[in-house]
Amino acid sequence: MAIGERIKFIRNLHGATQKWLGLKLGFSEKTAETRVGQYEIGVRTPKDEMIKDIANIFGVSPQAIKLPDIDNYNALLHTLFAIEDIYGLTVNMLDDELCLTLDRENSSYFPVYDMLRAWNKVARKYRNGVITKEEYDNWRYNYPESKI
Repeated sequence: MAIGERIKFIRNLHGATQKWLGLKLGFSEKTAETRVGQYEIGVRTPKDEMIKDIANIFGVSPQAIKLPDIDNYNALLHTLFAIEDIYGLTVNMLDDELCLTLDRENSSYFPVYDMLRAWNKVARKYRNGVITKEEYDNWRYNYPESKI
């Protein structure tokens, strides 16, 4: 998903209009909606400072907006290949199901394991009805600062 699509997703998640966001970002009444629309469709790419401002407005981490390019399956797979190279992620079979696992020999094993374990813990709380979708999303979009 591209930056613009993430902006639109997070904006819609918060029930905000393009114009409202544009005004919050300091654009004029006349250009606010157009400028945000241009970001969302990819005509313009917001600079890092603008991404930080958007993140602050919606109370999310800038990293929730700046995701790697996973717009198609090939890009997604290459993102997973990069994660394999850097963090030791591997693809395996478990009871005839594909699963992703971490290579314990990789130096990043423990930090990545801890992050994935935290994600699993919060995701289980959401699936079991202990927390709401809003609480789950808030945790995800503000990781690692958020606590549940």
